[in-house]
Amino acid sequence: MTLEVNNVTSGYVKEVPILRDVNVVAKEGALTGIIGPNGAGKSTLLKTIYGYLRPTQGDVLHHGQSITGLKPDQMLGQGIAHLIQGHSVFPAMTVEENLELGGWIIKNDRKALDNALEEVYHHYPILRNKRKMVAGALSGGEQRTLEIARLTMTQPRTILIDEPSVGLMPKLVDRVYEEIVKLKDLGYTILIVDQKVHKAVDVADYIYVLRLGQNSHNGPKEEFVDTIEDIIREWI
Repeated sequence: MTLEVNNVTSGYVKEVPILRDVNVVAKEGALTGIIGPNGAGKSTLLKTIYGYLRPTQGDVLHHGQSITGLKPDQMLGQGIAHLIQGHSVFPAMTVEENLELGGWIIKNDRKALDNALEEVYHHYPILRNKRKMVAGALSGGEQRTLEIARLTMTQPRTILIDEPSVGLMPKLVDRVYEEIVKLKDLGYTILIVDQKVHKAVDVADYIYVLRLGQNSHNGPKEEFVDTIEDIIREWI
């Protein structure tokens, strides 16, 4: 196992939990999808894993070690990166400067930082060609590619991705998902949340469904091929 969420209850106000006794396992090297209707607690789950919220009950383990109670700025050192919902590039900074921010925990080791940049440019040649361009001049799809590439600067073991398709046109959504599949092919463990249910199911190895802050269904992707429409109808 890579990432385990065990009986987690969490929310923004202690007296009003958003998640209740949620259990999720993201296996090493696999892409695990979290789907569910609006308000199901999907993004809240990622925020709880990454330390933005502290669970009132339960535990989060990464490779067998509890990370419950750690702060977000400690997570990258634990081998966990997080792509937040919405755009997160710094538009007035260059592409390369944005990438360097992704390697902030190795910023004092120039050789390691340069090696990390070279590795990113190897896998994302479009970013090498535009490395001196300000990030705000990139297209929406290119900015999302930059955000995804930035996650790999420290070669984390696990990547959390929150709503990667938000605000993008359909053709750009396809491109972003191609980049996410590339991350999986590179061996990263991925836990993804998205409202684009069919896209998430298409790329995932294993699916969890949340409803009203609780586990509803879970299983390998193959089990959802014939049932996903019925599950979606339950949300309406």
